[in-house]
Formats: sequence, C-alpha cells, structure tokens
Amino acid sequence: MTVYLVGAGPGDPGLLTVRAAELLATAEVVVHDRLVTKGVLDLVPRGCEVVDVGKAAGWSPVPQREINALLVERGRAGRRVVRLKGGDPFVFGRGGEEASALLEARVPFEIVPGVSAAIAAPTAAGVPVTMRQRSLSFTVATGHEDEAGPDGVDWEGLAATGTTLVILMGASRMAAIAGRLMAGGLPPTTPVVAVRWATTDRQEVLRTDLASVGSISLESPTTVVVGQVAGLDLRWLPAPPGVSTG
Repeated sequence: MTVYLVGAGPGDPGLLTVRAAELLATAEVVVHDRLVTKGVLDLVPRGCEVVDVGKAAGWSPVPQREINALLVERGRAGRRVVRLKGGDPFVFGRGGEEASALLEARVPFEIVPGVSAAIAAPTAAGVPVTMRQRSLSFTVATGHEDEAGPDGVDWEGLAATGTTLVILMGASRMAAIAGRLMAGGLPPTTPVVAVRWATTDRQEVLRTDLASVGSISLESPTTVVVGQVAGLDLRWLPAPPGVSTG
C-alpha cells in the first residue's frame, strides 16, 4: 500500500485507532485537514513531509482537485502517504472523492475508519444518540450548503421522522436550520446541545432549545444534537471537596 485514507477521530489523540497510530508512526508524507489537532500531529515522525490542505467555510486555499492530484503523485512515487482526515474519512470528509481519484489512477490505497464527531461529540456531552423509549434511531446531516448538493437537506422531512438529529458543519446556519425544523413540526422546546471542540481540552458544551439556538452565536467546529435525548446529561461529575459519596 502507498496511500492510507485515515480517520483522525474527533480530536483527542487517545481516540485514534491503533491502526491509525501505527501508520502515523511510519509515515513519510502526511496530508492533513484543518481540524486535525496538534496532539494528533505530534505523533508524526521527524523528517516526515507534512502538508496542510485545510479548508474552512468560504476558504479553500488548496482545491480538492489539487489534493487528489497530490495524493496520486506522492502515491505513484512509492512514498508511504497518510491522508489524515478529521473524524471518519467517509463521513462528510470527501474521502470518497479521494478514494475514487486513487482508484482511477490505479494507486494502491487503504481506508482506515475513524471515530466520527457525529458520535463522539454527543457522547462527550453525556448525550446518548439512541436510548430505549427515547430515541431508536439517529440521522447525521450536514449543515454546510456546499456539501448538501443542489437540492439541499430536507430539514422539514427530517423533523417529521422524530429521530435524533446530529448536525455537522452547521454552526453558522443554525438559525435557518432551526426555523425549518420547527416548520416541519418539531416543538420550539425540543432540547438542543451544541458541542465545540469535542473530546479536547477546549471542549465547550451549550444546552438550549430549538427556539433559542438560532439567536446564539456558534463557532466552528461545533456538532449540534437536536432531539429529546439532548435533554440528558449522563456525564459523571466528581463530588465537591468534602462531600462523601459512600
């Protein structure tokens, strides 16, 4: 194998898979996204070529076609290339486009799954995306218009399903999204949790409801959970000093 499409997980280096850590330790080239944390990049060996191809909303200094070409070129050169992508490479990470380009160029590659923020962020906030008698399913949707395709996301349709809704890349559009979810029938009092920089030492958790979330300034990278389970907080908190738990 010459190119590895690797999921870097939600941020905490401890949540890398064993396979991802092994590949990073022996990489000759690492091509990484913006949300790959410093803690993960610290695992890259000295002497490795590191290429930052990060994107943000409205800012893409390295177009996707150039990223694809870079992976093909480095792969054809026989170098051990790790394409490091936040979360899982196939969950809104354009991993499918990169795999297609490598396949077309007949460059050998391997896909290494990662822990997606769609699961990790709710868990880090103490929110189970499924729970008996509360939610039997969940849906992951992009809040980024460019990722949603020409027809966009059917938010009204999703509202009608009653499923837990996990929204990635939607921080800047939550006012519009919340309005459409309420238009689709979700009560304004539906619990909402927004988790920024999940699993890292910068993690922030905001608890609100559907009627209020649109008036709150959310910053990327934030994962938003909408549904009855978002009203739960199942995190264990230590007792205050001097308070016995026995």
